[in-house]
Amino acid sequence: MHKLRLQVRITLLIAGLSFLFISAFTYIQLNNHLERLNSYNKYRARVGTIIVKTTLEMLLKGVTAEEAIPSIFDAAINSLSKEGIADRISIMSMDGNAVATNDPIIKEFGESKEDINTYFRLSRSSETSEWFYSIINAKTKMIDIYIPIWAEKTPKYIAKLSFSIANITKAMLDIFIPIGLTAVAVIIGNLFLAFVLVKTVVRPIRTLNRATKEIASGNLDLNVKINTHDEIQELGDTFNIMTTALKKMKDKAENANPLTKLPGNTVIREEVERRIKKNEKFVAIHVDLDNFKSYNDRYGIAKGDEIIKFTSKVLESALKMRGTPGDFIGHEGGDDFFLVTSLDTAETVSQEIITEFDSRIRSFYSPEDQQAGFILEKSRQGEMVKFPIMTISLAGVTNQIKPILNYAELTNIAVGVKHKVKEVQKSTFLLDRRTQ
Repeated sequence: MHKLRLQVRITLLIAGLSFLFISAFTYIQLNNHLERLNSYNKYRARVGTIIVKTTLEMLLKGVTAEEAIPSIFDAAINSLSKEGIADRISIMSMDGNAVATNDPIIKEFGESKEDINTYFRLSRSSETSEWFYSIINAKTKMIDIYIPIWAEKTPKYIAKLSFSIANITKAMLDIFIPIGLTAVAVIIGNLFLAFVLVKTVVRPIRTLNRATKEIASGNLDLNVKINTHDEIQELGDTFNIMTTALKKMKDKAENANPLTKLPGNTVIREEVERRIKKNEKFVAIHVDLDNFKSYNDRYGIAKGDEIIKFTSKVLESALKMRGTPGDFIGHEGGDDFFLVTSLDTAETVSQEIITEFDSRIRSFYSPEDQQAGFILEKSRQGEMVKFPIMTISLAGVTNQIKPILNYAELTNIAVGVKHKVKEVQKSTFLLDRRTQ
C-alpha cells in the first residue's frame, strides 16, 4: 500500500485547514454584509415610502389643472431619484394608466400584468391594511412597494417604489479586498507554519530515520544532532543514549564468555577501573576451582563445561540472595570467576557460595568416586595421584583497608591471596586485610 510522506500529509492538512478557514471567513463576511445591506434597504424603504407619499400628496394639494399632474409627477420622480430616495418610481392612476415613471421597463413595454392586477386590487380594496403592499421581485432583485397617494381624503393614484435588495455579486465585490487580503495573509502564515513544521518535525524525523538505518547496519558510533529545544531534541538525546548503550551491550556480548554468557576480562577490568575512578569502596573476589583439571581429564571436557556452568549459577544465586543490587560477576575464562561486592556482604556471599557448591558438587562424580572421596589421575609429572573432590577457593581484595590505584595492582594482590587460600584443603574464603 502506498504511504504518503509526512511532509505531504502536513502540506495537505495545512492546505485543507486554509481552505476551510478562508471559506468560513468568506461565508461569515458575506452573510454579515448581506445582513447590513438588507437592514439598510429596509430602513431606506421605510423612510423612502414616507417621503414619496408625503411629497406627492403635498404636490397634489396645489394642483388645479389635471393636465399638469404628469409633468409635476415627472419632475418629482426625477428629484426624488436623484436624492436616492428610491431606485425606481412609477405612478398610476386608479383606472390603471401610467401617469409618470422612471422605470425603463414600463416606459418601453408598458405596465406589466402583475402591476396592473396589483393596482386594481388595491384600488378596489376598502381595507386600509391592504395598502403599503410590498413584494420581492425575483427577476429584478428588487423590493416593490405599492402605496396610495391621497387627495381630498380619497386615493387618487397608486405609486410603485422599487428598492434594490442585497445580492451576492454586489456583496462579493464589496468584500473582495478584505477577503483577498485575509486569504493572502492565511496562505503566507500557513507557508511559514509549514516551513517551521518541516524544520522542527519532518527534518529531525528524517535524521532519526537515517540514523536508525545506520544503527541497524551496525554503525553504533553514530550520534544525531537535533537542536529543536523540545521533545524532539529530547528524543534525539535519548536516541544517542540508546546508541551508546547498544555499543556497550555489543562490546559486552563480544567479550562475554560463550559458555556462561558472563562478562569477560575487558568488561571486568572496565568495571573495576570505573569503581576506582568513582572512589567507590568494594571487595573484589577471585574465584577458582580446586582440582578442576583432574576432573576434566577423567570425565572429559563436556562434563567439565557442566561444572563451569554450575559454578556460574551458584555465584549468581549467592549474589542475588546475599549481595547488593550493584554487585558484579564476570568470567575470566576456564574455572576462574570474578566477583565485586561490598565489604559488608563479602563474607555472607562467600559463605553462601561455599555452602551451595560443597553440597552439590559431589553429584557430578560417579558413585564410585563419591564413595572413595577422590579420583586417581596423573599429575603434571605423569604420576598417578589421588585428587580430592573439587572445592572452591575465594580470594578477596578490598580498597577499604588500603587504597588500590588500578586494576593491575588489584590483580597482583589477588594472586598472592589466591596462593594463600589454596593452601587450605577445603572450600575457603580469604580476605586480604593487610594495610601495607
